Amino acid sequence: MSGIDIEHVLSELSLNEKVSLLSGIDGWHTSAIPRLGIPSIRMSDGPNGVRGTRFFNGVPSACLPCATALGASFDTDLIFSLGKLLGLECKAKGAHVLLGPTINIQRSPLGGRGFESFSEDPVLSGSLATSYCLGVQTENVIPTPKHLVCNDQEHERVAVNALVTERALREIYLLPFQLVITGANPQALMTSYNKVNGCHASESPALLRDVVRKEWNYNGLIMSDCVSEAVNAGLDLEMPGPSRFWGPGLVHAVTSNKVSERTIDDRVQSVLELVKQTASSGIPESAAEAQRNLPEDRALLHSPLDSTKKTLVIGPNANIAAYCGGGSAALPGYYAITPLEGIRNCCTGGVVFRQGLYGHKELPLLGEQLKTKDGRPGYTFKVFTDPSSNKSRKAVDVLHMKSSSAFLMDYKHPEVQSDLYYITMDGIFEPVESGMYDFGLTVAGTGELFIDGEKIVDNKTNQRQGTSFFGIGTPEERGSKYLEAHKRYHIMVDYGTAPTSNLKLHGVVSFGPGGLRVGGCKRIDKERAIQEAVDLAATFDQVVVCVGLSGEWESEGFDRPHMNLPPMSDQLVQRVLDVQPNAAVVVQSGTPVTMPWARDAKALLHAWYGGNETGHGIADVIFGNVNPSGKLPLSFPEFIEQNPAYLSYRSEAGRVLYSEDIYVGYRYYEKVKVKPLFAFGYGLSYTVFRLSGLAASQPLEERDNIKEEVLEVSVSVENIGPRHGAEIVQVYISPPKYASISRPVKELKGFKKVKLQQGEKSEVMIVIPIALATSFWDERSSAWLSEAGEYTVTVVGTGEQNVLSTGFVISRTRGWNGLCEPDITDVSRHVNGNGK
Repeated sequence: MSGIDIEHVLSELSLNEKVSLLSGIDGWHTSAIPRLGIPSIRMSDGPNGVRGTRFFNGVPSACLPCATALGASFDTDLIFSLGKLLGLECKAKGAHVLLGPTINIQRSPLGGRGFESFSEDPVLSGSLATSYCLGVQTENVIPTPKHLVCNDQEHERVAVNALVTERALREIYLLPFQLVITGANPQALMTSYNKVNGCHASESPALLRDVVRKEWNYNGLIMSDCVSEAVNAGLDLEMPGPSRFWGPGLVHAVTSNKVSERTIDDRVQSVLELVKQTASSGIPESAAEAQRNLPEDRALLHSPLDSTKKTLVIGPNANIAAYCGGGSAALPGYYAITPLEGIRNCCTGGVVFRQGLYGHKELPLLGEQLKTKDGRPGYTFKVFTDPSSNKSRKAVDVLHMKSSSAFLMDYKHPEVQSDLYYITMDGIFEPVESGMYDFGLTVAGTGELFIDGEKIVDNKTNQRQGTSFFGIGTPEERGSKYLEAHKRYHIMVDYGTAPTSNLKLHGVVSFGPGGLRVGGCKRIDKERAIQEAVDLAATFDQVVVCVGLSGEWESEGFDRPHMNLPPMSDQLVQRVLDVQPNAAVVVQSGTPVTMPWARDAKALLHAWYGGNETGHGIADVIFGNVNPSGKLPLSFPEFIEQNPAYLSYRSEAGRVLYSEDIYVGYRYYEKVKVKPLFAFGYGLSYTVFRLSGLAASQPLEERDNIKEEVLEVSVSVENIGPRHGAEIVQVYISPPKYASISRPVKELKGFKKVKLQQGEKSEVMIVIPIALATSFWDERSSAWLSEAGEYTVTVVGTGEQNVLSTGFVISRTRGWNGLCEPDITDVSRHVNGNGK
C-alpha cells in the first residue's frame, strides 16, 4: 500500500476506475483496484467509540463519555489519551479512518446531536479536537473532523438552508475546523448535509475551494454524502456507498464537459493519498473485527457521600446504563455500569433501590428479558425471502440475538438479493411479577407482535410517521396484556422491511432496508411509585436521586421538542428534596435540561453520558473517591425561552436563520446581562483554589521558521483546601472599550488544567497567538482584523471570587487571512497593569 506510485497509477486508471474510487462500495469501504495494487480502506463511525462496520448485531466496543462530557474536562492531555485509545480500537476493528470528532456548535439545547459535540465555544471545541486528532494519529489512523459546517440541528437537516452572516460563520462555526487544521492537520474532513447560505456544504466552492483548500491550504481528503456538482466544488469522496449521485452519472458529466478529467484526477489523487497514508497503520485490507476490552482501557474510562452509611437510591436513571446518545454515535459497549451498580460497588453500608418512576421514551428493550426455547438469554432471529402468508417458506438465515433493536442498514446474506425481505423474532418471556405489561413495536417497514398467538401490537395496518431509524420509521405502537408471574409466554414478532411500509417519506435520507425495535415492561402506577420512594426517602439520612435523558431522547435524526426531563421527573426530585433536603441529585444528559428544583438541591451532579464506566464514575464522585474538576462547556439556560436561538431554531420554509449571529451561548448571556441557571465554565470542587500573580506579556515566538506574536498569560495557582484536586484556568479576552464593531463582553481564548496536592502551588503559563486573542472577522474587507487598542485579560478559576484581570495593548490595526497572521513585524508591545 505504501509503495503506490500515485502519478503512475493515475496514468493507468480508466475513467470508470477513477470514478469508482470517488465513491464507497458500501457504508464503510472505498473501492479497490487490485490490478494496480490499490486496496479498499475501511472507515468507522465515531466520535465516542469505534463501532466497526455493523449497525446490525455489531462487535462490542469501548464507549467513551459523550463529547460534552469530554468538553467539561477542559483537559487536552486526557483527550489526547482517549484519542490514542480510539486509534487502538480502530486497529481492533480493522478501520483505517475514524469518522470523528464532531465539532459543530451547540447553538441550542434542543439539538438532537448536541451531545456529540464538545462545546458552544469554538476555541474550546477546536483545542480539544486538536488533541483528539493528535491522539488518534499516534496509531497512524486518520481522524475525520465533522460536519463542515452548520450541522447544528436535525430538523430537515438534509435540505435546510442555514442563513448565517459571514462574521458568525468565521468566528463561531468555522473556527473549530480552522484550529484543528492548524494544530493537527487531519487528513480527512466530512461535510454536512445542509445548505449554507443557499448552497449545500458539499457543493460549495466558496466553502471547500476558496476557504478550506485555498485560504487554509488544506490538502487532505474531503468526504460526504453529495451530488455531482460537489466534485467541481472540491469534494473528493462520496460516502456512504454505494454511489447514489456519482458513478455512471459522474462519468457522463465528464464526457459532456460538465466536469473536467483534470478535476477528476485531482479528486482521485486525494483518495490515493489517503489510501497510501493508511499503510503506516499496519491495518490489513478487510480485517476481521475484534474486541480489545483491556484492563488499562477500563482504567482510562474510569478516570461525597459517606460510603459506610446505608444509602437509598431512587429514580428512572439509576438502574439503566445511559452510557451514550443515539444515532450514529451509539454502539454496543463491551459492558456498561449502571449508577446503581456503581453505588453498590462503592457503598459498604448497604444500598436500597426504589424505581420511583420510569424515564423511558420507548419501552425498555425486551430482547435481554427473553429466553430461547433451549434456555439461552435472548431470542431467535430468522430471515425469510417470502412473507408469512407463504406457509411453506423456509428461513435463509437463523441468528441468536440479545438486543431487540435491529437496524438493518448493513445486514447481508447471499440469498437476500434486495431490500425486500421478512423477519421473525421468537422468544420466551417469563415475568417475575403478575400485572399488566405493556409491549411496544417500532418499525421502518411493517410489523405485528403476538403473545401466544394473540395479536397485541399492530404496526402495519395504520402507520404513523415518526423519527425512528434516522427519520424513516414509525413511533412506537403499544399494546398490553395481563401476565401471571413465572408463567412462560411465547413472544413473536412478524416484520417486513422498509419496502412494505405505508409511510410516504419526504426530506430524509434512507439508510438501507429499515429496522425494528421491540420493547416491553410491567406497567407501574406513577403516583403510587413516587409516593413509595418519597416515604422511604424520609427515613434515610443518605439519598441519591438519579434522573435524566438517554439515547432515546437525544439522538441523530430528530431534535428535542423541549428542554424538559421525562414526564414527572421534576415532581419526583422536588418531592424527595421536600422530605430529605440533603439528597444528592444526579442528572444525566448530553445537553442542558430544565431543573426547576435546582436551587433547592444542596448536591447536584451533572453526569452526562459516561461511556462504559458511567456508574463507577458517578459513584466515585458522590462518595468522594475522585474530586470533581469539570467545568460546563455550554451554558445551561433556566428555561428554553432564555436561549438566544429560541426564536429561530427549527427549519421554517426550508431555512433556518442564525439570528443570534455571533452571540451564541455565554456571549449572549453576558452581552444582555441575563443570568442563566448555570454559566459556561461553571463547576465546583471538594477543595479550594486561589489564583494570584497574574501577568501578561507579548513576546515573539518562532514556530516552523515563522515568527508569531503571542500573548503569554502567567498566573499562580494554589490548592488551599483540604484535599488534592485539579483546577482549570480559563483565560478570556475582552475587546477595547471603543471597538469599531459590536463584540462580546469577553471570549474564551485559552485554558489549562493543573493538578495540585493539598497545599501545593504551581505557576501556569498559557500561550495564545495574538491573532487568535484579538481578531474579529471584518465583512467589509473579508479578512480577520486585529484592531488597535487596550484589551483586558480575565483569568477565571473555581469560585465566584477567584477572578483576576490585567491588560495589554495592540498598537496598530492589522488584517490577515489564512490559518495564522503572517504580518507580525514592527509591532510595539506594551503590557500594563498587574493582576488585581
